[in-house]
Amino acid sequence: MNWDETGPDTPADARLVDSSADGEDQAVEAALRPKDLEEFIGQEKVREQLDLVLKAARARGATADHVLLSGAPGLGKTTLSMIIAAEMGAPIRITSGPAIQHAGDLAAILSSLQEGEVLFLDEIHRMSRPAEEMLYMAMEDFRVDVIVGKGPGATAIPLELPPFTLVGATTRAGLLPPPLRDRFGFTGHMEFYEPAELERVVHRSARLLDVEIGADGAAEIAGRSRGTPRIANRLLRRVRDYAQVKTDGGIIDKDIAAAALKVYEVDARGLDRLDRAVLEALLKLFGGGPVGLSTLAVAVGEERETVEEVAEPFLVREGLLARTPRGRVATPAAWAHLGLVPPQQGLGKGGQPGLFGT
Repeated sequence: MNWDETGPDTPADARLVDSSADGEDQAVEAALRPKDLEEFIGQEKVREQLDLVLKAARARGATADHVLLSGAPGLGKTTLSMIIAAEMGAPIRITSGPAIQHAGDLAAILSSLQEGEVLFLDEIHRMSRPAEEMLYMAMEDFRVDVIVGKGPGATAIPLELPPFTLVGATTRAGLLPPPLRDRFGFTGHMEFYEPAELERVVHRSARLLDVEIGADGAAEIAGRSRGTPRIANRLLRRVRDYAQVKTDGGIIDKDIAAAALKVYEVDARGLDRLDRAVLEALLKLFGGGPVGLSTLAVAVGEERETVEEVAEPFLVREGLLARTPRGRVATPAAWAHLGLVPPQQGLGKGGQPGLFGT
């Protein structure tokens, strides 16, 4: 993924405010990840509950219950899985749902686990159905049936598994079938972070990256990070680059952070070029809506799926856009954010509402 300045020809998956991680993010995150629950910032309820689960398991000398973590990308699900393994003093095996397309793929992984090992299964809702059904028995009875042969002569050989802890992560918990969801002993939902929590994340990351940053600079970055630590860390790195090139390399303050993020087209509310393009088309071309999704996508020169799945979720969460049966509609907050005045629609003579809205 290219983290240079985004522009009209930049693909949607190369956005600076994208919450998914590429190779660069994964490498940097490995160095920035907290190593235990004490060091983990935010998610107070999940941390408290998970701490009890792990301490109780250690006191019994048993493996921890299976854990399901749900929430948007970039909130710390992978980090928590690694902390679970560290707290339990166990190795961790990492894989993902899309990588397990056959029951045999899962059987190979499960049969090679050590006792007490943590298996982290990212995007668990994307696992194939045959593998999913095999996982039911593995989670509950620590056993899988390996099918040998084909047709009428096929036989099922039971394979005993050592006790292990499955940590599943999903961005779409509603897609998990109830039989799978019910087999997790602990379920935690990751919430978006408050600005104050993100400021702590930025300060901690700045120390690890050997970057000097003031309180106002950290607050400026946190306010544009969409409630997501991964985005906060990414913006911090881009502000660091700007400060090294454009300034004398001193402490990053509010003005430097704002100037750097202006270059990267991330505004004070965390909107980037694509977000603003959607809002501007909705407001300036269609008077605030309602307008159909396909029409709006054509107006901004993007695919329908890009507008619906990449831009709209954050705009809806920020209260700037509403999805209605008639189409997309801008809210008063959208007009205010872009500094535009909404048209006086539906007024008749003397400023009174007309019978037919004219």
